[in-house]
Amino acid sequence: MIELRPFQPADREPVVRVALAAWLQYEREVSDWSRTAALLSSVPDLTGEVELIVATRAAAIVGVVGYVPPGARREAMFPQEWALIRLLSVEPAVRGAGIGRQLTAECVRRARRDGAATIGLHTSPVMASALALYLRMGFVLERQIPDRNGLAYAIYTCDVGDAPGRSSIGRADA
Repeated sequence: MIELRPFQPADREPVVRVALAAWLQYEREVSDWSRTAALLSSVPDLTGEVELIVATRAAAIVGVVGYVPPGARREAMFPQEWALIRLLSVEPAVRGAGIGRQLTAECVRRARRDGAATIGLHTSPVMASALALYLRMGFVLERQIPDRNGLAYAIYTCDVGDAPGRSSIGRADA
């Protein structure tokens, strides 16, 4: 069984381990892996800017994601009124068990809690499994953005408000 909970300071080492393991498959794809590895190693330091959510299985951390609420600090390419998903990472050995979906759905639930109508993220076609997950969950291409670290990237969004036709991701009644 997977449980989601807020990041705790004692989670630092396992969160870094999961983030690095999850992204290691892109080592040859990015133009500067050392910069990417440094960013991933600093994920626990983002707790002042994002809400880190960890996924545990049998008390071991197997996934992590950053949720950015509307109005919080972010890159200028993202409107302030959007909620954001950042750095979704799942331990490679447990991929396919729905952990990424649960972490994404929790971000959507928090976006709804925070009154956001839209949740956004940026990803690359190189990250095929993540992109496929987001598309299955109702995210749509918003626009292409400049390459990042040698990879093509785009912004994807999902409507999360309560208006008819909006996404049911993360709703208890869905």
